[in-house]
Amino acid sequence: MDLGLSGKSALVTGGSRGIGRATALTLAREGCRVAICARGQDTLDATLGELNAISSNAWGTTADVTNREDVERLVSEASANLGSLDIVVCNVGGSSGGGILEATDEDWMATLDLNLFHSVRTIRAAVPLMKERGGGSVVMVSSISGWKPGPGAQYGTAKAAEIFLSSSLALELAPFGIRVNTVSPGSIMFPGGGWDRYQKSDPEGMARFLDVDLPEHRLGSDQEIADVIAFVSSDRARWINGANIPVDGAQARPTARWYDHAQ
Repeated sequence: MDLGLSGKSALVTGGSRGIGRATALTLAREGCRVAICARGQDTLDATLGELNAISSNAWGTTADVTNREDVERLVSEASANLGSLDIVVCNVGGSSGGGILEATDEDWMATLDLNLFHSVRTIRAAVPLMKERGGGSVVMVSSISGWKPGPGAQYGTAKAAEIFLSSSLALELAPFGIRVNTVSPGSIMFPGGGWDRYQKSDPEGMARFLDVDLPEHRLGSDQEIADVIAFVSSDRARWINGANIPVDGAQARPTARWYDHAQ
């Protein structure tokens, strides 16, 4: 299926590894001009090399998405280098702290800052540029942790907030032709990621997790998430707005840490 993305300009935050990298490469293969940001220069350069092998219309920079001025610079420079901004994928995420008795106020705020407020900052900076274009698409990468509880309440709370933010902004921005949706992955395997490390450190725990909570007895791939993000970003999905789309293979629970608690 031709998604009609050729010539569009897309910004992917956290675009140098995992789901962000797969999304940036997928959008580039669909004909998009792509901008990415990353925390580290090495992974940024490596992914830019891959993007430039597909298309010369790629740009990237290091950025701290918890800093408002850095995000505003990122969005402004991405638009200037690409010539416009049609698609924004808010992909950065992560968590600080442990359980409720161990996690500090600072852990909670850091988790909300990295997930929810990074999306708020990025979208707020991008909306004026999208208005000038007559519309656009925003996709937030949330998680099934936003409604399938597991240990680490601050992470699930932040992801639930992203889902709510998406539905609210869809109503607010629809009059300007800007769609806002959320894609919520289940547990995703990619080299160097958390599940890759868990597989290596506790193969028996991983096997139990796959057997009980994953009907197909495997984790998803970053490419499987990227394909959904690309579709939702395209005009083929023009009547999808304010939606939360799970991409989890019918996964029952979002974490194998249940088994750690049971032992």
